[in-house]
Amino acid sequence: MEEMEEELKCPVCGSFYREPIILPCSHNLCQACARNILVQTPESESPQSRRASGSGVSDYDYLDLDKMSLYSEADSGYGSYGGFASAPTTPCQKSPNGVRVFPPAMPPPATHLSPALAPVPRNSCITCPQCHRSLILDDRGLRGFPKNRVLEGVIDRYQQSKAAALKCQLCEKAPKEATVMCEQCDVFYCDPCRLRCHPPRGPLAKHRLVPPAQGRVSRRLSPRKVSTCTDHELENHSMYCVQCKMPVCYQCLEEGKHSSHEVKALGAMWKLHKSQLSQALNGLSDRAKEAKEFLVQLRTMVQQIQENSVEFEACLVAQCDALIDALNRRKAQLLARVNKEHEHKLKVVRDQISHCTVKLRQTTGLMEYCLEVIKENDPSGFLQISDALIRRVHLTEDQWGKGTLTPRMTTDFDLSLDNSPLLQSIHQLDFVQVKASSPVPATPILQLEECCTHNNSATLSWKQPPLSTVAAEGYILELDDGSGGQFREVYVGKETMCTVDGLHFNSTYNARVKAFNKTGVSPYSKTLVLQTSEVAWFAFDPGSAHSDIIFSNDNLTVTCSSYDDRVVLGKTGFSKGVHYWELTIDRYDNHPDPAFGVARIDVMKDVMLGKDDKAWAMYVDNNRSWFMHNNSHTNRTEGGITKGATIGVLLDLHRKTLTFFINNEQQGPIAFENVEGLFFPAVSLNRNVQVTLHTGLPVPDFYSSRASIA
Repeated sequence: MEEMEEELKCPVCGSFYREPIILPCSHNLCQACARNILVQTPESESPQSRRASGSGVSDYDYLDLDKMSLYSEADSGYGSYGGFASAPTTPCQKSPNGVRVFPPAMPPPATHLSPALAPVPRNSCITCPQCHRSLILDDRGLRGFPKNRVLEGVIDRYQQSKAAALKCQLCEKAPKEATVMCEQCDVFYCDPCRLRCHPPRGPLAKHRLVPPAQGRVSRRLSPRKVSTCTDHELENHSMYCVQCKMPVCYQCLEEGKHSSHEVKALGAMWKLHKSQLSQALNGLSDRAKEAKEFLVQLRTMVQQIQENSVEFEACLVAQCDALIDALNRRKAQLLARVNKEHEHKLKVVRDQISHCTVKLRQTTGLMEYCLEVIKENDPSGFLQISDALIRRVHLTEDQWGKGTLTPRMTTDFDLSLDNSPLLQSIHQLDFVQVKASSPVPATPILQLEECCTHNNSATLSWKQPPLSTVAAEGYILELDDGSGGQFREVYVGKETMCTVDGLHFNSTYNARVKAFNKTGVSPYSKTLVLQTSEVAWFAFDPGSAHSDIIFSNDNLTVTCSSYDDRVVLGKTGFSKGVHYWELTIDRYDNHPDPAFGVARIDVMKDVMLGKDDKAWAMYVDNNRSWFMHNNSHTNRTEGGITKGATIGVLLDLHRKTLTFFINNEQQGPIAFENVEGLFFPAVSLNRNVQVTLHTGLPVPDFYSSRASIA
């Protein structure tokens, strides 16, 4: 019932209709409100003048809205009659329910008659505040409009059903509960408003005040006037004109106004229109039911949207926090690398300082000794040692050349953080569509005939399926760790062939590849099993060797141009497995001390192998040998080398040991233990030695049998 309340309120005053009348446009107005919005029109537009000129066609003449600018949808709340020179400009107001109304052009004259009976100004015009259709009243004025008795009855029943409607009608803000009703004033009062507006003195003392409930009953039981004809006020409606769609009396039929119109009995048409209204209401009821269900659906969607929003925000925050955590972890890793580089630079510079200090002390001692010799006055004694001293001075001078006085390390950090891809990715971080706009690429196919391994390297090749229609933007190649562990990415790019170096010898790797584009990634290809070489084939590396090293025999044979020891490394590094290689002594003059062993990639190249902490070596002369690491000499062992001798080096990274052999016999005990990391075969020699490298050799049988017993 509450939704119906707006239908029961006047668009002008905003209160329940009181004595409502029906306008020709089918809208309703309170009779008093209709009188309040009347506007007087010029004499030339009166119904009499229009009928006299033959232009009148009905009792109600609608004004031409194109000629009368009564209102504007785009104005700021003001309208005027632009078609009449005599019509004053009147401001447009809004009623309590938001409908625009026009106040009267002049205040109504004082009269003691009711609004219905009071005369209206001559040539008056009324505009419907809802549809804005305007019409000029005839001589009957507002009496020419029929009374809406049905609407009055609906309002009475509605007010009767709402007990809370018994509120004071004079409270300015929140209406208080009414305590009395004046039967003469027909107004409900609360106690404060009664004392202020209806004092019990003077003429008001004779008014009868009753309780609100009794006043409602008396208001409901007051005799309701029977609907009469607007043209013949003493006649009741008895028939219904089908053409004019209005009730008429018998005089309307006799006088000829509706004589040629089709008329039907009032009761029959009443029942027919009730039936039609009920049928129309059935369809409207279905729409209202659907609207209610739709509102329930919308309210459910509101709740779901709120829940999904909270869940999505939590997921977004978690994803951003994960990115921040990953960035912090990467930051810690990069800082660790910077610290490592810092320590490495300091170590290299300090080692060079120590090495240069020793050489400088030796050179200074030689210079002071030569100066003292020059002071001797014995020619024969001087000549006995002068040649040797001259050679030593030249040799020492040569040792200070060839980059000895050049720093091995720069002060600058050769590290530059490339953060532009990450910043670009952060700027491009955005939401993607839930549904993919295009399919992902097809699964790549590994080309087995082009996949192979060499030493500790693997080459893989793949292609897209022949009938694939979706282009791939790139590929991701993954290998496990050679021990059946997790896969890791080793290549991401557009190429369809890749060679992976630095794998472990005698290991089995699993490889797979997948394609990707903007939509996503394809499934993985079939897994390919790769076996690296059981033994290592390698040569010496000219790229990392000292400049005094001389290479020959496809880099398998080396010697030196300097009398000082120089270091050369093998091309292949080892971090896993058991590896054995040999070196034969091709030339051995003046009993030098060559050294053999393993080293890190950044070992010092201008001193004997084992002088720093980056090498583990055995140096040997023609009578005995020593093990040396970080300039520490241990385990002197009898037995040396000559031309044609064979030096064997056995690196067992399973047991983390390094063992040396001379002519297939183990030289001393196990040289070093707890060796782990990445090691390269290494040799240091001078110009009096030449050696040849032999690789691809199996582990000696006696060592294999001894290792199995252990």
